[in-house]
Amino acid sequence: MSYDCIIIGGGIAGLQAGIMLGRYQHRVLMIDSGQGRSSLCHRYNNIIGFPDGVSGQQLRHDGKKQAESFGVETLEGKVVDVHSNFIVETEEGEAIPTRTVLFATGIDEKFPPIPGIKECLGLSIYVCPDCDGYEITGKKTAVVGSGEAGAQLALTLKDWSDDIIFFNHSGAPLSLEMQGKLRDRRILVQQVEVSKFEHNQGLLEAVLTADDHRWEIKKAFLAFSGNRVQSDLAVKLGADATEKGHLVVHPRTKMTSMEGVWAAGDVVDHSQFVTTAMGDGAQASVWIHKWLKERR
Repeated sequence: MSYDCIIIGGGIAGLQAGIMLGRYQHRVLMIDSGQGRSSLCHRYNNIIGFPDGVSGQQLRHDGKKQAESFGVETLEGKVVDVHSNFIVETEEGEAIPTRTVLFATGIDEKFPPIPGIKECLGLSIYVCPDCDGYEITGKKTAVVGSGEAGAQLALTLKDWSDDIIFFNHSGAPLSLEMQGKLRDRRILVQQVEVSKFEHNQGLLEAVLTADDHRWEIKKAFLAFSGNRVQSDLAVKLGADATEKGHLVVHPRTKMTSMEGVWAAGDVVDHSQFVTTAMGDGAQASVWIHKWLKERR
């Protein structure tokens, strides 16, 4: 069977695009490996209509059900190649033809193997100050990170809390200028590895460090590098990408540098909000529809 569009990635951007394309009555297949970063977050707190927050898993479950209600087919699996003749190849050996492709492959989130991170993510441990800085208002907060990136996040979080402790987990060097900024803003710096996040059902109770110290802290932010933009397949196909690996798209249509190939969500360089990913997916779907309609 041939499809009008194959969406690679069933996260927030992919699901929103799928819902829209299904409502346009296109034949759509969404292929998802189930490893998207949105599945890791136990609560998003800044999305309209969810005053008590909503988990990424709930959004994905409900979004998939909604897309399927409009005729979108879904396949759990991994895409290993997209050929120039628009044949999408899966790890299971399936070769599926399509007229268009939407890459919604996102970012591979790299966290250090510290016990407690995944259980607390979105509940009491966060990564995005613009999304969740409000959650630490007036509360003692740990920033666990690496070098300058971690220090800069600690400075940013002073907008919400005066009680910030920066754990330079990797021991990466800090410039004299950065050390001065941290000192001026009264941010305590600990040059020690974090060994564990002690929690109760995802609610942080303490940060344990390698020197056997227990810090009673209820909130934490992570600031580590190494996240990987999952644009390899699109780049191999011929799509342009930035130095950091984000796919380059038209700002209005979300089409990549390749005709018939779109990208949406965190694989594109933007603020990495859930709501932005939704908008990307919706916008891409409109122009995929227009492109398909013109070529009937």
